[in-house]
Amino acid sequence: MSAQGLFVREASPDAATSPAIILLHGWSCHGGFFEPQLQALAGKANVLAPDLPGHGQTGPAVALTIEAAADAVAELMRDRDLSNVVLVGWSMGAHVAYALAKRHGTSRLKALVALDMTPKVVNDATWSGGVRDGLDVLHNAEVLEAIIPRWPQMAERIAMRLFATGEVPDPQRLAHARREILAADPRLLKPMWASLTAQDFRAFLPEIDCPLHLVCGGQSALYDRAVADWHADNVPGATVHYFVGSGHAPHLEEPERLNRLVLDLAGI
Repeated sequence: MSAQGLFVREASPDAATSPAIILLHGWSCHGGFFEPQLQALAGKANVLAPDLPGHGQTGPAVALTIEAAADAVAELMRDRDLSNVVLVGWSMGAHVAYALAKRHGTSRLKALVALDMTPKVVNDATWSGGVRDGLDVLHNAEVLEAIIPRWPQMAERIAMRLFATGEVPDPQRLAHARREILAADPRLLKPMWASLTAQDFRAFLPEIDCPLHLVCGGQSALYDRAVADWHADNVPGATVHYFVGSGHAPHLEEPERLNRLVLDLAGI
């Protein structure tokens, strides 16, 4: 457990001066969902995968908001004196990364990688790039009320929607996702979902002053091509990567390609 209250999985090489890579997981998951990266990158970089507030072994040790998560990760970087960090955020983790950059600046970042994520989850009259099942304010209120009493059913649906819509998921990967998501505490997840769905980074991302790479799952069940198009049209210098064999979890479905991208950005 870090001084910030975050439980952190770590994999480090021998050299203390090695580049740093921080991996931020998605909602209802935990840092262990980055195991393919922790294993593959361990000998090449300092790799940290914290459990964000409300998730995994961190639980309620940190306030249950995106902003508090961003502050804790920023403090972790300061305490470790990390610089030139490649910050990778998957789904909710991307919003934590954006909040970190907005609240603390990007002086410690070399690049930011967002895995299959929109700048705004909830759709409205001005935005259709949210969750593709039409999630709007009214529907989201229903989702929030269902999280605690219907968690087993919701956990099953979340696990299935992680993976490519046109493929049969790897059985072991799917079983792991089902087990770990079901084990999450919905009482802690509910406020984190409320915080996540209140975020809107459309005004901030065009001003971000570090390289932004968006990795889009070509078969994502959550977001369609409109998200990539918005980044291309509105975020100067943003680079969009299409992982055509992936759904919402490119780091699990095409890990070798994602690992290579991260290592290239870290200069390894």
